[in-house]
Amino acid sequence: MAVLTKKIDFAIIMSVKNANPNGDPLNGNRPRTDYEGYGEVTDVCLKRKIRDRLVERYELLKKEKKENGQAVLIQSDDRKCDDATSVRDRVEKMLSSANLKNQKEDVDKVCKEWIDVRAFGQLFAFKSDKKKKDEDSDGDTGTSVPIRGPVTIQSAFSTEPVSLSSTQITKSVNAEDTKDGKRSSDTMGMKHRVDKGTYVTFGSMNPQLAERTGFSDEDAIVIKEVLPRLFENDASSARPEGSMEVLKVIWWEHNCKSGQYSSAKVHHSLNVHTDGTYELTLLPKLVPEEIPGF
Repeated sequence: MAVLTKKIDFAIIMSVKNANPNGDPLNGNRPRTDYEGYGEVTDVCLKRKIRDRLVERYELLKKEKKENGQAVLIQSDDRKCDDATSVRDRVEKMLSSANLKNQKEDVDKVCKEWIDVRAFGQLFAFKSDKKKKDEDSDGDTGTSVPIRGPVTIQSAFSTEPVSLSSTQITKSVNAEDTKDGKRSSDTMGMKHRVDKGTYVTFGSMNPQLAERTGFSDEDAIVIKEVLPRLFENDASSARPEGSMEVLKVIWWEHNCKSGQYSSAKVHHSLNVHTDGTYELTLLPKLVPEEIPGF
């Protein structure tokens, strides 16, 4: 496959209603907000959802025996489609070692095997199985190999400060027996949600970095296909089915590797309103594709 031939910018407009789009574990799992009250969904959270959709796509391809090069390295435990117990285990099953001693050759192999490594890059940091025998050195002799990916995505922020609601909940049963038979303290809890909000995130695909990982035009199309389905099969207690929706994906494909405009100028050409509607300032010779959400 030929590497990415053109620079690509994209934006995702999302709506949230009575859901917790991204809880903060350091703040009682309340929805993330900045200091001005704007809602936030981190880039890590968005990449996780993209990877989950890629795993689902891979499973379908596997049934059709078309999965070559479309596997996903970083799989969550409840979404994984293989028997690997960890990232290291998954790497070792493919390379027979996680140390990446022959870096150029091994990096090429992992990029060829896993689409998320080609797209987002990866830091392979593993401890050694045994310590150095050299008395003059201490610590372990593990590996740390960074791979810089061509696809970047920003955290999503709401178009206006969001209103948060918190609800006290009570479980009907005790998780553990109590001495007096009464309800234990763990039956009480809290749930938090964003009442309503429109969130926007931006991303870009860099052809120069794509040359290092082998990220191709075909891979870009795969990412393009999963973005409108970001919340498919993503329902949970915090995000009930239908509470989160991709409204629109805006896709700018430049006519060269360096791009006709900077990503900042392209992203600024999109103005999203609080109700999810938007305005596009058309840039000369750069016509965006507007893709409806799934």
